[in-house]
Amino acid sequence: MSKNPKTLHQHLAAVKDGKLRFENAFQSVTRMILESEIEKVVVNGKTTYDFKIFRNGAKHVIGMYDEINSFVSYVKDAAENGSSKEMAFVLVGEPGNGKTFLVEFLAGKYRSFLAQEKNRKFTFKFLHLDKLGNYGKIPTIESQTYEDPMILAMNLFDDADENKEFLAKQIGFSDKDIEKLYENYRPLGACSGYIWMDIRDHCSGNVDEMLKFIEITPVPLTESLGTVTGKYPAKDKITSSAVDLLGEESIQRLLHITDTNNPYRFDLRRGALARVAGGGIHFSDEIYKNKKDLVQVYLGVIQNRNIEIDGFKWPIDTLIVATSNNSEFHRFLSEKEEAPIVDRCRICYVSHNTNYKLQKELTAYTIGSETRTTLTREDLHQDPNLNYSASVASVLSRLPRSEKLTPVETMKLAAGEVAGEKSIKTLAEVIDTLNQDPEIINRFGQKGLGQRNLGRAIQLLIESSETNEGRCMFAYDIFKALERIVLDYVTEANDRAKYLEDLKTAKGLYRERIMTEMFNAYMDEPYAIRKDVMNYVNMIIGIDAENLGPDKMWKYKDPQNGELKALKIDERYINSVEERLGLKTEEQRESFRTSIRKIYGQKISVDPDYDFMDNLELVKAVTDVRLKSDIAGAGSLIGALANRTNEENQKLYDRMIETMLKKLGYCQTCAQKTIEYFCTQEDEK
Repeated sequence: MSKNPKTLHQHLAAVKDGKLRFENAFQSVTRMILESEIEKVVVNGKTTYDFKIFRNGAKHVIGMYDEINSFVSYVKDAAENGSSKEMAFVLVGEPGNGKTFLVEFLAGKYRSFLAQEKNRKFTFKFLHLDKLGNYGKIPTIESQTYEDPMILAMNLFDDADENKEFLAKQIGFSDKDIEKLYENYRPLGACSGYIWMDIRDHCSGNVDEMLKFIEITPVPLTESLGTVTGKYPAKDKITSSAVDLLGEESIQRLLHITDTNNPYRFDLRRGALARVAGGGIHFSDEIYKNKKDLVQVYLGVIQNRNIEIDGFKWPIDTLIVATSNNSEFHRFLSEKEEAPIVDRCRICYVSHNTNYKLQKELTAYTIGSETRTTLTREDLHQDPNLNYSASVASVLSRLPRSEKLTPVETMKLAAGEVAGEKSIKTLAEVIDTLNQDPEIINRFGQKGLGQRNLGRAIQLLIESSETNEGRCMFAYDIFKALERIVLDYVTEANDRAKYLEDLKTAKGLYRERIMTEMFNAYMDEPYAIRKDVMNYVNMIIGIDAENLGPDKMWKYKDPQNGELKALKIDERYINSVEERLGLKTEEQRESFRTSIRKIYGQKISVDPDYDFMDNLELVKAVTDVRLKSDIAGAGSLIGALANRTNEENQKLYDRMIETMLKKLGYCQTCAQKTIEYFCTQEDEK
């Protein structure tokens, strides 16, 4: 750190030259977020922004688009001197939906941002205090609230004009620069101001002599010290006190300080706020769980941005972010006399993740990146369908019931997929209607099985004897584990009934996925169904082509690789698929084909790799048709796999198992169990 400025003059010159910055916490956080990449995304039918800073790192924030947008607009408003400057940002929501994770992720990013040389925060120390005579054996004192050296420069003299003159003449700031600096003006804290007066008296007002008592030093960024980013978790009513936030009188200091009026007798660093007062982030976990007098302390701090003890004031520069769960927040709201504190908070309701595609990443966090092992320390295999099953089951529980959409349609639309004739507009209307409900818990995505419940289900799955015996986390077993969690942890009877119903729907989706997997295994091809689905789509596009000859061969350019391909249009195949879809009349068929062509036109231009595999009805119809034409129906394949008394059936079984092991990512256990499940009539819709 040898190149760090040591004197006040050097520091101010570095600020003037743009090598260092003088800005408040809101401005720093805003700059950090807005300097990163920003992308436009569509979430639940509405365009919103995605700030890429939250998507970096091994374990980053997933989803939470609306919540992040709310936070960014809040902090940007505060940075521009809006009303948010006198507010705290509070995330309210159900347990296990990522509130604390989001705040801690932000704090980690902020520390990394400040570690860059040009963004560093500095403070100042008073040296040679033993020369003053009133401080006993205390030779140096650091600013207790990590005040910026620029704050000292703005308070060198009692007269503001003198300070401005000093900045203009001694350092060379222009009038415009000084005006901009003074937007962030605040007086020195009580103890810094008092010590500075002592130094002034000692030096008879000679500024050059006074500045010899000052040394500029960087603010420590060590996470464990609680500086720059500090967390205050709600404690129980007996052990918590205002001291934890503000600090208290220090007996040790009183042994040295002879002047009892000296505010340095208060040790502010004992509290959580002073340590983040120099442009940091204060995180209050479960803010409304604190007892009333502590919440009152927060009220003063949020509004005035001051630490106040016995009439002494220390101005602070801090972004205050808090979390709370719904029940505590409701209890707090019901006490009408607590209205002023809620009035000082920007409340952001955090919903669970309702996009099952994004949930796959969250489920991967829960399952863990490390190779899991059995109780006998053998490697535990993960069924390739486990993540899908767990994600779908947990997301379905978070989707409210609606008359306009079925649970599966809601799930698909929320993930930006196609849901038959239903459009994303329908989902947006459903969400708008639900979000009008004054009861927060009834709004879209506010209720359901959270990440912690999913984590418990994975734990139950891993500890079960079947998993340990077979050395594999079999996908179907996650439903049993989730059922156990619902019965054990969900107290509300209506919720419990709904979640168990959602698990049945999830099992149905798993069943359909297994049908596809079985066909792929039978065809000895990982993407057999995908090819057949795309064949159907290309056939209905080419059936009306002008250049279609009597041999029904159609040439087209593949949008995925730009190659010219030839396809024979098989009308029997097209009709079979449409029959399976329940399309009886010519009008119904034409209407369905038009909708597929329309989707193709919209999707391919944006995503050339789009493959219609999210259109479950179409995938199921194609699977059924292919199973029927290739192997005389799924029934006979089930019969062949279930009854392996003859050699031919055994060969088919062995070949399918081999494909599942080598090409589809199964192990011996989950391959056999999946075939067994396919052979039963369970969860048939």
